Amino acid sequence: MSKDSDTYPLPIGPNDLCFDKNEFIKKSFSVDQFLQNHRKKANLETLRDDLGIYLKVLRSAMIELINKDYADFVNLSSNLIGLDKAINGIQVPLGQLKEEVLQVKLNLDETMEDLSFRLEQRRQIRARKQCLQSLARVQSSLSKWSTLLNLDEDAKKEEGLERKQQRPQLDSGLVERAASEFNQLQFCISKCENDLAESHKKHAEKICDLLTSSLDGMFLESLHERDSEGMARCLRIYITLDKIADVESLFRREVISPSLDEVISENSLQSDPRGLEGVYSRILSFIDRNMEQLLKLTGRGVRMPTVKGFDFLVNSFWPEVEQRLELYLPLIYAPGNPEMFYQRYCETQDFLGKLERYCGTQVGVKKLHAHPQYVAFLQRWNLPVYFQIRFQEIAGILETVLSEGNPGVLSAPTDFQLQATATAWDCLMRCWASGVFMYQLTHRFWKLNLQILARYYTWVGESLEQKWPSESLASNAFSSDTSCSARLQFLVHLYTDVNKLVARLPNLLDTVTMKLDSLSQQGQELLKSCLKESEQQLLTRLPLITQFILGEISSQSLPYLRQVSDIPRLFRRTNREMPTKPCSYVAQVVALPMAFYNAQKSVVNTELLENWLTLTFSAITQQFFSCVDDVLTSVQKTEESLRRLKKIRDRSAAASSSEARGVGDDDKIRQQLLLDVYSYCEGVESVGIARMNVDKLEELVSLVEAARTKSDLNK
Repeated sequence: MSKDSDTYPLPIGPNDLCFDKNEFIKKSFSVDQFLQNHRKKANLETLRDDLGIYLKVLRSAMIELINKDYADFVNLSSNLIGLDKAINGIQVPLGQLKEEVLQVKLNLDETMEDLSFRLEQRRQIRARKQCLQSLARVQSSLSKWSTLLNLDEDAKKEEGLERKQQRPQLDSGLVERAASEFNQLQFCISKCENDLAESHKKHAEKICDLLTSSLDGMFLESLHERDSEGMARCLRIYITLDKIADVESLFRREVISPSLDEVISENSLQSDPRGLEGVYSRILSFIDRNMEQLLKLTGRGVRMPTVKGFDFLVNSFWPEVEQRLELYLPLIYAPGNPEMFYQRYCETQDFLGKLERYCGTQVGVKKLHAHPQYVAFLQRWNLPVYFQIRFQEIAGILETVLSEGNPGVLSAPTDFQLQATATAWDCLMRCWASGVFMYQLTHRFWKLNLQILARYYTWVGESLEQKWPSESLASNAFSSDTSCSARLQFLVHLYTDVNKLVARLPNLLDTVTMKLDSLSQQGQELLKSCLKESEQQLLTRLPLITQFILGEISSQSLPYLRQVSDIPRLFRRTNREMPTKPCSYVAQVVALPMAFYNAQKSVVNTELLENWLTLTFSAITQQFFSCVDDVLTSVQKTEESLRRLKKIRDRSAAASSSEARGVGDDDKIRQQLLLDVYSYCEGVESVGIARMNVDKLEELVSLVEAARTKSDLNK
């Protein structure tokens, strides 16, 4: 078989396959993933057909490959003849070679083990030698230190108790020289610590205490005298002794703590005219007064500081300030009074901002933010409780107004007509008002805005379904005009208020983005999209309010149309003359729409008002058309009945006179309906509504005119 069989390339298939043939030989090939990826490009039937086509290609390629190496397949058995004898012939020499190799390996392992043991012995001897050398250096150094610092035990015993109570101090030159030597002593001690006598350890500790005490005194003295060079020299010595944390603790204990005793206290807070702001101001003034030189030396705002590795602001100043605020001014964190809490929190944020400027660099600011006491300080301000108080305050005001029994209560003169809408808008704006809004609670106040809009949306729906007092009275349409007018006025105000509120939502978004000046463009788009959903939700209420407005108007007009069915009784078998004016019910039918038009034309947009009236008159006209059609149908049936009677009693004079009278009465009825419809059309057009825009109105006119014309032709 060919040597290239393992790397035999896949055969090339048709170009219009919906998949790549190389995907099958990838190590990460997965059937499920393959199907999921290619279902988007082609349907399952197409994928199945293409796979079948490529399967045929693969089979053909396999047959060609077998045919190509056919001779190798045939000669395979003949090439294996005698192979077993050859294998048996080399087994014995291979076994001997294996034994020899194993023996050599065993000898090498023994040699390596012995060599490792001897090397370990040498290492231990070398370490022991170094330990003894270090021990000798320690003893020599301690003796030298005793002489240099006058710390020999005999001298101490002679000086007695007075010597113990008053620790000696070294001069500055000696301290600086001794610091580097003491480092070498500490290094040697670390090498022979296990072999060092306890007396030597105590001796070294005394030297360290004396050196540290002297250095602390030098550092405090240089601080008191504002000696920058002395400070820098002391700080370098502290670095040499690896006591950076010790000097930061010393500065906090000996300098910062006494200075802040009178500054951070409850008496100081109450006596300061500016309250907490004044306390913070005095805290910051301590930095300017006592730490300016120190911060300059250690790198505040300097690219190449004189001394590196210190951070007195973060490790000394801030922990002391935070601890004292927690111990002596815990009342500043109390959220019970939201106004006071807001003021103190803002003053605290301003204080922290000024403190960050003293850090000098962004790295210093990040280090301050990462300090455990800084994190704990921020967590101590219970912002969720503050928001909950504000939530109850804002939501409580809104809920009180929305829960009033009479939803028609009007507000004082504002851009809105209803107290509920005005209150909802005020609550929305209060969330972002100065004295309430906190940047850290942005997400919570934004959610509250959406909840207010959702609650207002729900209230609008509840107000539409609410039963008004007039609906509990008797079902006399004439006794509830005043109450219905109040409800109608409320519905109009509700419609205009919803429109105005939706129109104001972009202003709300502008207010929010002004408060969030660092908000990204993507964040602004998300807020806009979110507010758009609430806007669309409120707009869905407008068609429903329109239906209620139309229903309220038409419900008071439609009962008068019942009088249409009484018109035949006015003229049948009576001696009334041909009518020349419309019935009174027509004026009553159009009275409320006209009154509504006159009352709202100065309040509601003209286009909207005309649309409402068009829909109202369309509903009334459809009912009017039905009533008129019923009357005309009844009149026609009466005429047909009279004609049949005429055929039966064509010789009866009484019957003839009755027929003549019946026909005359029907003409009067048709004439009256014609006059009523014409009068109704005039009423519709008097409010600026075109006749053609009202459903069924032209059909109604055609109906009465056709009936009148047909009657004239039958005479």
